[in-house]
Amino acid sequence: MRRTCGGADLRQWAELVLPWLPPPDLAAAASTCKALSRVAKSVSSRRASDAARGLERHPIPFLDPTGDGQPYSYFLYTRFPVLALSSPAPSAQPWGGDSDKNRILDASSLAVFASPITGSGAGCGCNACAPLAVGDYGRCPCSSPKMGSFSSSNAGNGTDLMTECGTNCSCGVECVNRLTQRGVSVKLRIVKDRNKGWGLHAAQFIHRGQFVCEYAGEFLTTEEARTRQRTYDELACGGGLHPALLVVREHLPSGKACLRVNIDATKVGNIARFVNHSCDGGNLSTVLVRNSGSLLPRLCFFAAKDVVDGEELTFGYGVADPTKQGRPCFCGSSCCVGRLPSEET
Repeated sequence: MRRTCGGADLRQWAELVLPWLPPPDLAAAASTCKALSRVAKSVSSRRASDAARGLERHPIPFLDPTGDGQPYSYFLYTRFPVLALSSPAPSAQPWGGDSDKNRILDASSLAVFASPITGSGAGCGCNACAPLAVGDYGRCPCSSPKMGSFSSSNAGNGTDLMTECGTNCSCGVECVNRLTQRGVSVKLRIVKDRNKGWGLHAAQFIHRGQFVCEYAGEFLTTEEARTRQRTYDELACGGGLHPALLVVREHLPSGKACLRVNIDATKVGNIARFVNHSCDGGNLSTVLVRNSGSLLPRLCFFAAKDVVDGEELTFGYGVADPTKQGRPCFCGSSCCVGRLPSEET
């Protein structure tokens, strides 16, 4: 029988502490008494209302039409990539507290992306970079695109490489050549499917070519990525984990791989971790974005076509081999091969 406990001091303490707890600990606290149960229920409701923890322009809610009792997916939120080895991920992060205290109120408070690894310190001296026009990349030296391609087991094949201003440039966050550095600006929601699990859906009309979000997570060395992938494969077999480790290989014009980038959003990431695979390539295009002065590129998603409100956002993880063992694919496209791409493909 659940005992009764109360008092303003206990509730105040609970409002401060419970938002830091992962779901198992939150459930344990809720089982101790009615007062903590009420606070825990409120925390869960707030978490379900915004996966981004108030760190993006718009709340990104979880919706579960399956009714399986899991109101949200727990992970640590980062708006931009982090370097795992030099900046260890925090073990906890407040989520589900007083949303009014955490909410970003205007664009001026959005931080400019700072790459964890920088190069020569190059950057433009533009106070206001020239607007881009068709066939003209402006007067800013950072805005010139570099043609190339990349492929991976988790990212589509072939794209242009895009460059933007970086931390050593004179322009500010509203610069036209910092399009992908202001976080998620479109309205999105995370919806659960009985077969695919959570998926990212549009909550507004998104025009073709419009920036949607980047794939944020931990930058890993290849050795660490392979170690984690082996662990994830073991856990995924039991149905207890849905890994979000993405591997990108940037290619030279000759086709020889010259750079491998590993981004793990399994434990630390943003809402892009919920973008599901589609064997037909999906409705999102993937673009490698380099910031001037940074060595590591960022993977960003743009709408490959007009996307209507309520449509699921998907992209092609890569090419799957249906003859090999792997996780089943439920994309539902006419060209579905029945298996998700994996690192072995």
